[in-house]
Amino acid sequence: MTALTLTITTPLTVIMRAEGLRSVRAADESGDFGIWPGHVPLLTVLHACVVRWRSGPGAWSYCALRGGVMTVERGSRIRIACRQGVLGGDLDALTAKVAREARIEEDAARAARIQQARMHTEAVRQIMRHLSGTGGPAFDAAMDGFLS
Repeated sequence: MTALTLTITTPLTVIMRAEGLRSVRAADESGDFGIWPGHVPLLTVLHACVVRWRSGPGAWSYCALRGGVMTVERGSRIRIACRQGVLGGDLDALTAKVAREARIEEDAARAARIQQARMHTEAVRQIMRHLSGTGGPAFDAAMDGFLS
């Protein structure tokens, strides 16, 4: 029986490549599924899920994915192209790591939205100054009430 090869990539890097695998599990819109050596060719879209694999009777390895496309070729070559993936050997630790990274990303997105709102407000102020032919602190104070 041929062993499986799994490659997980993002647009910027190869997250992992493993050979000699016994089985791989993933989830798509239809639910969880397993892949063993000799699997028929497959092309599927993965939503956010945890892909897991093992090379023998031992422990599983994991990769949390933020969506992707999975192909199975020649019954043994599995490729996953994803937006983002996080590797882990322990499912609980991986869950905590993904939650931390999600919080960091949300904080960064929030900061970016705040900065964008500030820039938008300043642009409106500049336009209003230009159109009114005035400016200065009195105009800025009047605009604060208008824009809030």
